[in-house]
Amino acid sequence: MAKSTTGKSRFKVQRALGLELPGLGKGGALERRPYGPGVHGGKRKKISDYAVRLREKQKLLYHYGLREKQLVNSVKKAKKVKDRAWMETLIINLESRLNNVLFRLNFAPSVPAAAQMISHGQVLVNGKKVDVSNYVVKVGDEISLSEKGYNNQLYKQSVESPRMSAVPACYKVEGSEKKKATMVERPLPSDIPFEFEGQLVIEYYWKVK
Repeated sequence: MAKSTTGKSRFKVQRALGLELPGLGKGGALERRPYGPGVHGGKRKKISDYAVRLREKQKLLYHYGLREKQLVNSVKKAKKVKDRAWMETLIINLESRLNNVLFRLNFAPSVPAAAQMISHGQVLVNGKKVDVSNYVVKVGDEISLSEKGYNNQLYKQSVESPRMSAVPACYKVEGSEKKKATMVERPLPSDIPFEFEGQLVIEYYWKVK
């Protein structure tokens, strides 16, 4: 079974959180067992306020393929921007990460698969190879693949059976077999593709500066 970036089963992660995270790939995690893993997963139990905030934060961690330190650093960076609420800035920045952009364009079936394509040098930004998953795509940047990337089964699989039903309006996609896309405007916080309560994450990270 596929693993998340922390080594846990992606299906178990989604059952524990109680929802599907598109970035983890193939759907269906909640179809057979729509509850947490383990013997007592189906039993309801009282959840503390801390656990509720933690679970909301974990959604970002797993969907975007981050480690805790990376997410904390992203929060710190977002809090330094003064012209908008830091949670809004955080989501825009996470949505603009190259591995997520590749996934949202349906160039890869999951965020981890996108990261793999990037690390193998198969992704181009403005015609130049970028092999860093956390590269932040900017308005005006064009995303395409190398020949090896277009022949990658991950790309072909995603084009034939896209995980996401629609590409966000902030991208202009061209081509059919060899697609390329341009970010025409910044992603919106509303583009996040799963249920999310930003206020709970604000409360979780209120001490981070």
